Amino acid sequence: MPLPASAQTVADSAREAVIVLRPDAVFDGETATLRKGWSVLVRANRIQAVGPDIATPAQASEIQLPGTTLMPGLIEGHSHLFLHPYNETSWDDQVLHELLALRTARATVHARVTLMAGFTTVRDLGTEGAGYADVGLKQAIAQGIVPGPRMLVATRAIVAPGAYGPRGFEPGVAVPLGAEEAGGPALVDAVRRQIGAGADLIKLYADYRWGPSEPSRPTFTEAEMRMAVEAAHGAGRQVVAHASTAEGMRRAIAAGVDTIEHGDEGTAEVFAAMKAKGIGFCPTLAAGDAVARYRGWNGAAPAPRSVQEGYDALAKARKAGVAICMGGDVGVFAHGDNAREAELMVKAGMTPAEVAIAVTSGNARMFGIGDRLGIVKPGMLADLVAVEGNPLTDISAIRKVSLVMKDGILWKGPATR
Repeated sequence: MPLPASAQTVADSAREAVIVLRPDAVFDGETATLRKGWSVLVRANRIQAVGPDIATPAQASEIQLPGTTLMPGLIEGHSHLFLHPYNETSWDDQVLHELLALRTARATVHARVTLMAGFTTVRDLGTEGAGYADVGLKQAIAQGIVPGPRMLVATRAIVAPGAYGPRGFEPGVAVPLGAEEAGGPALVDAVRRQIGAGADLIKLYADYRWGPSEPSRPTFTEAEMRMAVEAAHGAGRQVVAHASTAEGMRRAIAAGVDTIEHGDEGTAEVFAAMKAKGIGFCPTLAAGDAVARYRGWNGAAPAPRSVQEGYDALAKARKAGVAICMGGDVGVFAHGDNAREAELMVKAGMTPAEVAIAVTSGNARMFGIGDRLGIVKPGMLADLVAVEGNPLTDISAIRKVSLVMKDGILWKGPATR
């Protein structure tokens, strides 16, 4: 089905639609069982019925999906729609030299290809110098102006003064940064300011490289992050921590963040602490893989240290029983290639079924949206994708998307009859 000229036109036409989807099987998103012969009845933007004996109501449309598995819309856990791959343009040049209008126009294309890849929801963790443009993009998608996934946005993200980039300029010259600087009591003001501007969640950089040739080190104190988390949680927002060092992770965990991103140097003790506090982990393996390839790695064994650390961290987190997020830091690599992270998670030791659950109900629960997304059952929003094959045995099946429905609106798929 070709993409309609007007997203709003599709939304209008779908308000009262009744559609029966008939795949070969249904994966409900939460149990590692394929339900063969099941169908799904969608009325307007909700799933009305799921099961093996669903009749087609009068005046309803029916879509036959032979050879496919119908499953919940996929959920990307770590995205940057305002970035594009670093082998096209460096991060510094994107932040410093690309016009905001250019970055926004490109982000609308990224949103479309993400949706067409079956990812109907994204957690977008910072515009990297594009201010609050993610709030506007989210609104444009919600209003039917442009096609794209549901967005949970972190807006500008927050870094400690002096701890982020771009760098390398005369210290007295004000240079646009990839995030908002704040520390001490001003950190709470920054949290509130971003929430007031439309942030669905707050992102803190718990560690980073203080100098260009230095390893990552903690930036915020535990007390600073605790204040920020208290302010965000009081406003009903989750807090995400960029943290790759053991000490940065420890401080973020003690402060009570909701998820930790990257975590390359996490120890068994750190992951045990995460499990005890119910903090989720997003390993972002695909970003490390992409950067290593940009630097000349061809994918052969042995993997570079930076890549192997990611695999090791995921293994430690799984051993500790930490809930795993599927999120690749997409934007470092191409949007629409979101499945790359899922495939690497399997390569790192997870089963395809574990990853399929993580990218649907697992992410939904972790992000606080599990009451309406991530599971195929009556009453849930009709975010559904059909993939060729069985994702519970071959996670690469999620690359073969033949149908995309978001909020009951059919964006990709065969014609109804």
